[in-house]
Amino acid sequence: MAFLQSAHSAFFAATLYFLTHVATTTSQQVKCLENGRFYRDPDRPPHKIWTSTECSKYFLCLEGEVFDFRCSTGLLFDVHRQICDFKLNVDNCDITSETITPASSLNKPKCSKNQQPCRDGTCLPQYYFCDGSVDCIDGSDERHCDPNHDPNPALPCNQSTCVLPNCFCSSDGTQIPGNLLPSETPQMITLTFDGAINSDNWELFDTMLFNHWKNPNGCSIRATFFVNHGLNNYYHTQKLWNQGHEIAVHSITHRAPEEWWSHNATIEEWFDEMVGQANIINKFSKVRLSDIKGLRVPFLQVGWNRQFLMMKEFGFVYDNSIVAPFSNPPLWPYTLDHKIPHECTSFKQNCPTRSYPAVWEMVLNQLEADGYSCAMVDSCPSNLSGDDIYRILIHNFKRHYLTNRAPFGLHFHSSWFKKQEYLDAFQDFIAEVSQQPDVWFVTSWQAISWMKDPTPIGRLNSFKAWNCDNVFDQSEVACAVPNMCKVHSRIFNQDRYLYTCFQCPKVFPWIRNEFGVD
Repeated sequence: MAFLQSAHSAFFAATLYFLTHVATTTSQQVKCLENGRFYRDPDRPPHKIWTSTECSKYFLCLEGEVFDFRCSTGLLFDVHRQICDFKLNVDNCDITSETITPASSLNKPKCSKNQQPCRDGTCLPQYYFCDGSVDCIDGSDERHCDPNHDPNPALPCNQSTCVLPNCFCSSDGTQIPGNLLPSETPQMITLTFDGAINSDNWELFDTMLFNHWKNPNGCSIRATFFVNHGLNNYYHTQKLWNQGHEIAVHSITHRAPEEWWSHNATIEEWFDEMVGQANIINKFSKVRLSDIKGLRVPFLQVGWNRQFLMMKEFGFVYDNSIVAPFSNPPLWPYTLDHKIPHECTSFKQNCPTRSYPAVWEMVLNQLEADGYSCAMVDSCPSNLSGDDIYRILIHNFKRHYLTNRAPFGLHFHSSWFKKQEYLDAFQDFIAEVSQQPDVWFVTSWQAISWMKDPTPIGRLNSFKAWNCDNVFDQSEVACAVPNMCKVHSRIFNQDRYLYTCFQCPKVFPWIRNEFGVD
């Protein structure tokens, strides 16, 4: 069953489960198309091809035996992407089977130096292969592009050429920037929140988490918000930006399935999702595009070279999605000029293999939680008490503070705080560690700004990137009362509400219509 290794990862585990547990449910009527991929019934009645019933069916032929599957209610099967998805996203119900794109030719007929052949023999520059952009007519330049087969992989760290402020690396990822001693290095804590900012969590952000504590320079502690569009309140977003918090991007749609981000999204789709969301934030919250520097991928599903090529081309400065294996001491952020200094985790992440100079990775160090490791606080075991949470936060803080002082990232969805004992434990943690004169709560971009210019603790009170002189034009300051825009969404086929200090759009903003024009 070696062919299963090539089946799409979204169905790999499901296929194994099916074969192990429900192998009796076979289809004797459907022809076998044994190509290691899922396909549709080639003899389905023409008048039923576009019906939801027929388009939700798909089949797999294994050693001459056909197994049948069906998407969950409301989903259709996309034969090209080999996944079930919403009807809106599936336009190939008439296609029976996916055309298998062959790998590039193993021979190199008549190609000159620094060129490589497509499967059809066309010679292209070697750099085009595995860069995330399809250049061969048959798409073969983007096949077989794992770290061991990329013809142009990022090279290991070279500290003689990789120098600050635009490049940073170390052989194992644990070195402190500027070769400072731990005692000279501030312990940065980065708080990040994923998802929409709205009435569900506004009280938490506005009054409970940030207004009670100060950094050693007297400025209020700050956080980074990775915002996705669907239910976001852009008036509240603007107010957080005015308070000095960082607003970053978490996509427009936050679409499922998870693996779409890591394996299926094209460069154009990455652009639509991430640049589109930055444009929406700028349009309806007035957050300067120059201030929107980072992104986090939904479900932490890193999008291989396609994601980072898009970031490099369209001005994103950092990603905050790659989860590193648990390590002691923890890892410092790094630039992607060189090969990442750790293995890609088993989170179905698809880490970049190329060099992307001056693009930073705010790597996620996992927390140690009672025998488990977790990248986000709310992905730690759910049966923990408030006392357990406090103990875990203090324990992991010390793993950073008492070793190399790599930034201590605490990453959340706001719903985690609805459990009062968790909120209490978190507030107790902040109250405890903020008493230390060398502990700073900073945004992700502020952490990178310090790494670009490593400044010893004794000079941090005058470190410009960490001051609290928030200067805004009058047009950038949030209004007293926002517009409540009731606008129709063609995507959701219903009216949606959008809150902004600015003019209401004609329709609900979405992919390829981020300004909501009619």
